[in-house]
Amino acid sequence: MKSPKELSINEKLITITKEIIELTEEKDELPLKILERLIDDEEIQAIQDYANSVAIVRLGFNDHGPVHMRTVCRNALKMIKILHQGNIQTSLEKEQTGTFTDSLCAVIMAGFMHDFGMTIGRQDHELYSGIISYNIINRILEEFLPGAQNLKRRIVIRSLAMEGILGHMGTRKIHSLEAGLIQIADGCDMTKGRARIPMELNKNNPTVGDIHKYSANSIEKVKILAGTESPIRIEVHMSADVGFFQIEEVLLQKINGSPAKKLIELFAGVNGAEMKKYL
Repeated sequence: MKSPKELSINEKLITITKEIIELTEEKDELPLKILERLIDDEEIQAIQDYANSVAIVRLGFNDHGPVHMRTVCRNALKMIKILHQGNIQTSLEKEQTGTFTDSLCAVIMAGFMHDFGMTIGRQDHELYSGIISYNIINRILEEFLPGAQNLKRRIVIRSLAMEGILGHMGTRKIHSLEAGLIQIADGCDMTKGRARIPMELNKNNPTVGDIHKYSANSIEKVKILAGTESPIRIEVHMSADVGFFQIEEVLLQKINGSPAKKLIELFAGVNGAEMKKYL
């Protein structure tokens, strides 16, 4: 059973994907078909659910399950939509190795699968995510892009999705704009709702995830908007100073290591106070 939050984000994902497709000349619905398969796939759902159990119950971290992975996917779609509207090409478009539609498919798949490795543990989970997701990516792409005539296209989309998955922690050098958006989109999911369940568990003994829970619990809202000085503006609104940990130790680190950094302006502040400009 999907939670009400999952169902709500699913609808938002479908809506924004349709909006992006309408902005393109070809109106190719492949990204929408892939998204709908990801939403309905039983194996993906089971992996996401168990990843959340390991993250929250076993390790004491914040949400790393279906809601988080969908939220990261949506954050990345918001950014790629802004860039497309601003006539900024993706890496595949610029390099003429694929289309914007291919980039969109890769971003959707990477967002949906980037934390699969949390089913195993926190350390090197991005590598385990790549191992677990590889066959699933192949299965889904072969369903919608079958045959030898689509082999190269499948390889391009799969490779780009894998780069986004393996690079989302910012611990490995990535090179494509698409993977860079996944890295930033992951850092942007830090609102208090993500820390709600771990906080409610109220464990007596301190754990390694405590600072992440408390800092995320102070983040009221993260806005992804069209920027003024740079194409994308990220605003982080918080209720307490502890939220700056999440910004400076997580989000800012991911932006600084992303190929999309030059396209981002970042502002953050406690409610009622002037916002601090980071980028």
